[in-house]
Amino acid sequence: MPEDRAAAQLRGFGPLGILALLVVLAGNLLMPPLSAILTLVWARWSRTPWSALGFVRERSWPAIVALGIASGVGFKLLMKAIVMPLLGADPINHAFHYLARNRAALPGAIFTMIVIAGFGEETLFRGFLFERLGKLLGSSAWARGFIVLITSGLFGLAHYHNQGLAGAEQATVTGLVLGTVYAVTGAIWLPMIAHAAFDLAALAIIYADVETRVAHWVFK
Repeated sequence: MPEDRAAAQLRGFGPLGILALLVVLAGNLLMPPLSAILTLVWARWSRTPWSALGFVRERSWPAIVALGIASGVGFKLLMKAIVMPLLGADPINHAFHYLARNRAALPGAIFTMIVIAGFGEETLFRGFLFERLGKLLGSSAWARGFIVLITSGLFGLAHYHNQGLAGAEQATVTGLVLGTVYAVTGAIWLPMIAHAAFDLAALAIIYADVETRVAHWVFK
């Protein structure tokens, strides 16, 4: 049937499959939620199961939510107080410092952290790209490790244009951690919640104007 043939072509890496891949990736140039929406459209048209993108049923949603929030906040504090200072990063995130004490910008920022970052970026960089690269490289341990490296590098590059080197470094490290969790579990919910919590913790630190104080917790 024509529909079955088109679905198979979308799942493959012929002209139609490559075009679909490029279209989904191009959506990220505008904003990650568009790529996420295009990913879901691609999954429907290609008849790719949601589970292949990490959208699986969890045994305990409260536990996943609690673990995601706790790990995301803890990871952000670790990055801000230890990892980024070791990399020589400026304590102040100048790309987002305008959010300090800026109550009017909070609703938009919170939306960005949850929808654009948590949902949008995880659906693209973990769900979609892991599925596509997995089809090419396979599901062996080395293949999954290589996919984590590739997607983390791309994730870092995606943050360079508006956050500079420090933002790219932080995103790369974050991608390595979230990508490893996704590679091991095959479920996207924990990385998605942790990612949103990570960014919301960053927002709280910036809004409270305590970036320098947190960055100097360990290294004075």
